[in-house]
Amino acid sequence: MEPDVIIVGGGPAGLMLAAELRLGGVRPLVLERNPQLGHTPNANGLGGQIIELLRYRGLFEKFASVAVDADPTPIYPFGGVHVDLTGLTDPPLTGIKLEHPSVDRVLELDAIELGADIRYGHRVVGVQQDDDGVTAEVEGPDGPVRLRARFLVGCDGAYSRIRDMAGIAFPGVTYPEVNRLAEVAVHGSVTVLENGDLEVRDEGAAADGGAAASGDATPDGPTTTRRVAAGFTRTEHGVFAMGSMSPGTLMVQTIEDGPAEPVPWREEPPATMEDLGESIRRVLGHDVPLGEPRRLSRYQHSARQAKHYRAGRILLAGDAAHVLPATGIARSVGMLDAVHLAWRLAAEIHGWAPDGLLDGYHDERHLAGGRALLQTRAQVALRRGHDEAADALRAVFQELLQDEQPQRRLAALISGADVRYPEPTGVVGGAGGRTAPGGAGHAVGPDDDRHPLAGRFVPDLPLRTDAGPTSVGAYLQTARPVLLVLADRPELLEVAEPWRERVDLRRADTDERPADALLIRPDAHVAWATDVDAPADVAGPALIRALERWFGRP
Repeated sequence: MEPDVIIVGGGPAGLMLAAELRLGGVRPLVLERNPQLGHTPNANGLGGQIIELLRYRGLFEKFASVAVDADPTPIYPFGGVHVDLTGLTDPPLTGIKLEHPSVDRVLELDAIELGADIRYGHRVVGVQQDDDGVTAEVEGPDGPVRLRARFLVGCDGAYSRIRDMAGIAFPGVTYPEVNRLAEVAVHGSVTVLENGDLEVRDEGAAADGGAAASGDATPDGPTTTRRVAAGFTRTEHGVFAMGSMSPGTLMVQTIEDGPAEPVPWREEPPATMEDLGESIRRVLGHDVPLGEPRRLSRYQHSARQAKHYRAGRILLAGDAAHVLPATGIARSVGMLDAVHLAWRLAAEIHGWAPDGLLDGYHDERHLAGGRALLQTRAQVALRRGHDEAADALRAVFQELLQDEQPQRRLAALISGADVRYPEPTGVVGGAGGRTAPGGAGHAVGPDDDRHPLAGRFVPDLPLRTDAGPTSVGAYLQTARPVLLVLADRPELLEVAEPWRERVDLRRADTDERPADALLIRPDAHVAWATDVDAPADVAGPALIRALERWFGRP
């Protein structure tokens, strides 16, 4: 049987998309060029809004069970400084420390349990699309094969061949700084102190210049100790960053100015421990002994975004759609791409998608990707300078982050929680208001009169029902739309009855209800909400328009 959707790339975005499509009743086929799931620990975790989405899907505990730290201290790097949220009782930005292979393994198992078909060692070498579907030419372990589906999604990374074959432009820049990053075992001559600093013992040699050192005489000669500070150390030659990911290991990074002309986009040279050691000496003026590497990379940051996330029946998600010039962001943004795309594809395949629903994927996620590019480009500006003016900028920025309001504002930007999707052009929103300004893909202006929750990620309100206590997130585990009525408004449930096969109808109570009713999309964003005590002759017709716009005619 032919698949409904071919997904090219078995990383986090591709695997998340496969699972979400299965929840939507769609048959996905994942084609991954590598012969097996990756084992290289090339990332440190997940953070931001994807954490809440995983909770809503009932997946968070699976990730927590394989995490290095499921509840890390809420301190996050941002452009060479730190965003410290430890003073907040309810940090708006949360994360989880776990390695990339663990993320992929949990997502793979979830997709397989739901019935997804995942094939390793399959490389797509050509695609052709027509009015009815897409044909993929594939080189597999048993030779070439042609596969066909209604749609094809490129989740094949920053150097996406699918993006190239679809003719989608990928404009942006590559920055000249060279980053070298390694996760290494703690060397025998190194002690990790309680505050995270390193104490390096150098027996039988004098201390180098440029390091804090002390010495004691031994029978074999002088023993010196050198202190290397945790966090970011800036010198006139670059940046050295160091911290502990887990007991017995260190994350070490250097950032140096690269050549005036950046390395071509697809020609980054390989990393070596010798190269990293030489870079540390140039930046710090002395060696830092390193143990065996578990992870090693050399790269230059780029800021790029696909001009379009859709070209006919070919779509993009994850790094194929955007490359962000900062660590710790791209994986979460890519997984959210998958969640937003899956239900729209399912609606199209099942035949009830209203006009423009699938195009809305580009409109919304291009906007979200643009916000991610905005804050990661700001990180580039913060971290690049090494003169007194740049130091002053970082110092002022760090001072501003001592106050709660800037902490919350920046945390929302980093997590993606500040994104509010505009009402698509021509749709009447709110409790019977007007068409939102700007149209799809534009930030909503201050004159937007929709309900404040419309277009936002739905909060996990605690709920009371006849069956006992529950929460909003519990209603979203199946990735179906939900109409949640929070007041004695039987007329709203009656209005939505013709959509029951597509939309779950729920009645519950909550303290201090924010609205009388919420129409929630499968991606956990509020499609529509009506004000408390909104008149029935206003709320009812507005709900019908919202149901038709998002979930088709009954």
